[in-house]
Amino acid sequence: MSDSQPSQYRVLARKYRPETFADLVGQEAMVRTLKNAFAADRIAQAFIMTGIRGTGKTTTARIIAKGMNCIGPDGTGGPTTEPCGVCEHCVAIMEGRHVDVMEMDAASRTGVGDIREIIDSVRYRAASARYKIYIIDEVHMLSTNAFNALLKTLEEPPAHVKFIFATTEIRKVPVTVLSRCQRFDLRRIEPEDMLGLLRKIAGSEGAQITDEALALITRAAEGSARDATSLLDQAISHGAGETGADQVRAMLGLADRGRVLDLMDLILKGDAGGALREIGSQYAEGADPLAVLRDLAEITHWVSVVKITPDAAEDPTISPDERARGSEMAARLPMRVLARMWQMLLKALEEVAAAPNAMMAAEMAVIRLTHVADLPSPEELVRKLESTPPPPPAPGNGNGGGGHASGSTGGLARPMGGGGGGAAQAALAVESALARYPSFDHVVELIRANRDGKLLADVETDVRLVSYQPGRIEFEPTERAPADLAQRLGRQLQAWTGTRWAVSVVSSGGAPTIDEMRNAEKYRLEAEAKAHPLVQAVLAQFPKAKITDIRTPEQIAAAAITEALPEVEDEWDPFEDG
Repeated sequence: MSDSQPSQYRVLARKYRPETFADLVGQEAMVRTLKNAFAADRIAQAFIMTGIRGTGKTTTARIIAKGMNCIGPDGTGGPTTEPCGVCEHCVAIMEGRHVDVMEMDAASRTGVGDIREIIDSVRYRAASARYKIYIIDEVHMLSTNAFNALLKTLEEPPAHVKFIFATTEIRKVPVTVLSRCQRFDLRRIEPEDMLGLLRKIAGSEGAQITDEALALITRAAEGSARDATSLLDQAISHGAGETGADQVRAMLGLADRGRVLDLMDLILKGDAGGALREIGSQYAEGADPLAVLRDLAEITHWVSVVKITPDAAEDPTISPDERARGSEMAARLPMRVLARMWQMLLKALEEVAAAPNAMMAAEMAVIRLTHVADLPSPEELVRKLESTPPPPPAPGNGNGGGGHASGSTGGLARPMGGGGGGAAQAALAVESALARYPSFDHVVELIRANRDGKLLADVETDVRLVSYQPGRIEFEPTERAPADLAQRLGRQLQAWTGTRWAVSVVSSGGAPTIDEMRNAEKYRLEAEAKAHPLVQAVLAQFPKAKITDIRTPEQIAAAAITEALPEVEDEWDPFEDG
């Protein structure tokens, strides 16, 4: 091989992997604890590192392994938090070839057999190093039996053995294992620290990349140093010279945040035509409709946080212009509008992801969102309702419910008033429609009027009402109630009234059913009959037998009198006149 042949390229994520604790970014608390433990010679038998991807869990495990086994440049050093990096052990561990430092990926080796190999080997001392160290990555993937097999060794390991675990799912690790480990939670790297790291790497590589481009990479990495370094590597290759925000945005498939803010302004003004033109223009220039809506959701969340905590506006990954516009939006927009927009965007993201044509789904979502600003506030709606005349009294249903119903509507049951925007008209129409059903008795009469006999029977016999408001029903079903009763009831009420009804089921707290109240005496007698020893004996001998009729002694006597042949008071004698 020629000496002039260039060396093999190494990706930045590996080239700039931390080699010492000083190189770790954003993990000062963990480094401080480890330094104190090493200084006091109180090195735990087992460590567990947890955190999101790319925060340095496995890297930290290797640094700890180097620190435990480092002997210094002169070969006389002891355990240290500042491994020299040049002794035979540091070099071998860094290159992943040390015979006494074994790494295992639990994602691919999950069984008891793999753990037994470790258990069988711990009895032997290290071949050349101070400690024999086992690094198990993604330890939460081990099977239950594998964890159980490891417990005894983990609790009483030989003095020359150390365990270091890494996991992204700490909740899946049994508490019996956690209790035997010193735990370190590696934090997401803060934006300021991430920007500093990326600037340092870009400078070392001689790459020209703008601060705005680095901010986009930082935001996309979401606290993961490995993701950020990999994206930087890609951005440098993508830029071919100086890499700017536009190139990084195109690489990541992101929309221009300034234009997304323009789109948000148009939406909040209710300008559907302008909003459609803006998203259409962004789409024509290559923006992904799903990415545009994701950015809208992110900005909505950020503005909401800024409204509650103004200090959140000082985000180094956001440009000064965006910060100023976001702060202005936070001061101007009510929280109810932001919360409503957030909920609508979550639904829109699902629709766009599943739609055969993402752009069409995004345009429909934008049209819906433009109505957010038109919806009236609760205060405005109450004022509108109070300014309209009350509705005529609701008719009674023959069982005493009408009088109660007319008094339960209060000030909310008002008919739709004239004027107002389309959204307000719709809100008032809903209130007006629901005002016609101020009590549950009115709902029952509605079912009866529509001649749905099956639903009427189910409601009267299986619904134990817990609470009722116009448009909202909560009930406890009987044991024999159909499983789909709540769904059918809500669907039919929506079809009949043109208004959505919330019908929910709870497990307790219901009143007697209409049938139970109507036939209270019958059910009382049936309960008494079932408690009678003779009836219980019959039912015990004939389990499928049912009580079909109950008659009291008085009823039996009355029936006997009614059914007896009438006595003839004056029998006719044919010879009497004769």
